[in-house]
Amino acid sequence: MRKQAIKVLVLAASGVLCSVGAGAQLPEKVGDAPVPSLAPIVKKASPAVVNIATRGTLRENRRNPLLEDPFFRRFFDAPELAPRERQFQSAGSGVIVDAKQGYIITNAHVVENADEITVTLLDDRQIKAKVIGSDKPSDVALLKITANNLVEMPLADSSKAEVGDFVLAIGNPFALSHTVTSGIISALGRSDGSADSYQDFIQTDAPINPGNSGGALVDLKGQLVGVNTAIFSGSGGNIGIGFAIPSNMVKAVMTQLVQYGEVKRGMLGVQLANQFTPDIAQSLGLENAKGALVSEVVEGGAADKAGIKAGDVITMINNRTIANATELRNSIGLLRIGDKVEIGLLREGKPRRVTAVIGERSATEADAAAQIHPAFEGATFITADGGGGVLVQTVAANSPAAQAGLRANDVILGIGRERIANLDQLRAAVKGVNSFAITIQRGRSRLVFPVG
Repeated sequence: MRKQAIKVLVLAASGVLCSVGAGAQLPEKVGDAPVPSLAPIVKKASPAVVNIATRGTLRENRRNPLLEDPFFRRFFDAPELAPRERQFQSAGSGVIVDAKQGYIITNAHVVENADEITVTLLDDRQIKAKVIGSDKPSDVALLKITANNLVEMPLADSSKAEVGDFVLAIGNPFALSHTVTSGIISALGRSDGSADSYQDFIQTDAPINPGNSGGALVDLKGQLVGVNTAIFSGSGGNIGIGFAIPSNMVKAVMTQLVQYGEVKRGMLGVQLANQFTPDIAQSLGLENAKGALVSEVVEGGAADKAGIKAGDVITMINNRTIANATELRNSIGLLRIGDKVEIGLLREGKPRRVTAVIGERSATEADAAAQIHPAFEGATFITADGGGGVLVQTVAANSPAAQAGLRANDVILGIGRERIANLDQLRAAVKGVNSFAITIQRGRSRLVFPVG
């Protein structure tokens, strides 16, 4: 049977096999001006790029399906499953962004589960680091070291980056310290469509390989335009499609990590349509399907107070054009609670402007899912319109709810044989139950799978 290549998004951390791809070649001249050597930029930027080595322990549950069955364990008096521990080591890269404070930006997945983090500088000094904060949805983590004579890399304004700009990727691929590759920005605003993460990737053909995660994507001014994080591959090898988190997103996340140790994302209080096609736009009297179609407005939320209604199409946030629901979600996700946001929208084909104040997700709302059942931790729920089930509003990356299989915009219709119309019924159906079958509506598909 012939194997077919499957395209996958691969985190550019150690342990994933990739081959080095060829980057773009610099032209000899731009107009009549010769292109200088990139060596001065490399010398300026390299001292701010560090190697990050981590050690930690992973706790894994044994996966024998019989022993996981509660009835089987009771019948045979089998013991409860104990987690199995496994030691691990990994390597990645980071960028010093504040020399005075010793702040280093890297990927959240580089330091995940790490018990010990060692940073190696360009001059071979090795320093222990601590995590100030980590944000899985954006895959950004902030570390701190204490050392003298650090060199920081200034952050560029990534909103000014353009397709075709030359960039350098500096990191530690395959444990080869301070490797530099070159290429161009191939595309902007890339995302894999994940509902539980915030993605606005810069795509580049500058080769990114295992160990590059958390490293620097540098513009020709020697500024940090992005943090390298993943590759797109059909075979596990580098094919010249890499992704970096834009510096503006990094800056917004870092600000909150410094202040709170976490990212406190506010809420606009809207549900967005899964699909917004030209046919749907035409039925609403619109010329095109640009923007984010509001399917529901949460009562009492920021959008409701601002006068936004179901059927509105949000086309602009703070004078920045919004092309789709993903861009709206990313824009709101980078705002802080209490921020005022100017929103441009279309209602019945006519433009309008409103001002909303980003609201805070209440502790009751954030904790409600975990209180209903431990397997729902990391999700937020509301009763769907007309008592048609329970709508999954959000699902945090790598949370128990995500591992259980829930996604944002799923609608829970049933638990076991019991029909679910609202949150109270869901709470009653899973009370005191360790595992159960759940029925959900996902888009046009109805799914049933075990939870717990």
